[in-house]
Amino acid sequence: MNINLAVLIDGDNIPAGNVKEMMEEIAKYGNPTIKRIYGDWTKPHLSKWKKVLLENAITPIQQYSYTIGKNATDSAMIIDAMDILYSNKVEGFCLVSSDSDFTRLATRLREARMQVIGIGEKKTPNPFIVACDKFIYIEILKSRDNEKSDTDEEDDNKTGKKATVDNITRKEINLIKSSIEDLSDEDGWAFLGDVGSLIQKKRPNFDSRNYGFQKLTPLIKSIGEFEVEERNAPNNSRYKHIYIKNKEKPKRGGKRKK
Repeated sequence: MNINLAVLIDGDNIPAGNVKEMMEEIAKYGNPTIKRIYGDWTKPHLSKWKKVLLENAITPIQQYSYTIGKNATDSAMIIDAMDILYSNKVEGFCLVSSDSDFTRLATRLREARMQVIGIGEKKTPNPFIVACDKFIYIEILKSRDNEKSDTDEEDDNKTGKKATVDNITRKEINLIKSSIEDLSDEDGWAFLGDVGSLIQKKRPNFDSRNYGFQKLTPLIKSIGEFEVEERNAPNNSRYKHIYIKNKEKPKRGGKRKK
């Protein structure tokens, strides 16, 4: 189902880079029929946005700062979101911000049965992340042409720059294992598509691309703690369904003889 989406961007809180990749990512989840970005366009730090707005048909919304220290942009974006909600023109929202001030908005939209996708930097506070159905980090939205070469990565390691790819930890592995257990049949097998959906519900910011893999299947295989099996799809042998299972721990040796 290709749902209509309202894309609302916090211009004061999001960098202008990778906008093209961001819009391509949003298109995977629906049709962005409303695209707006909010900010005080009289301020010089938003000048980088002006070119990409025209290229991506994003409508700029001017919002002056009424007082120092208060974010009027957030208020304007929240008010517009509620107006759009009651217009019944969309079935989902994409909130682009790294600001936790939109946590309550995301919660309210989901209460209204809207699908809510969040996009922001890795510095985004967790309350906003978990308030969304899915949360995507801007850092992973890079085209393959712009991906670093192995030489570039080695140079970054020498200079002490932080890599954008995270190492998967025991916490994520246990999340996958528990999700398999929740969905597995009597033999311990679970359909990978269902496992991925459940993981997304448990942790909206879980994304195989965070760990350097474009898809969940190669990530699962790389861990080495799961069995993977391909099965023919029902009534159509051209397609394969992937099933996964937690590997059984090797049994310890028996008791020593006296």
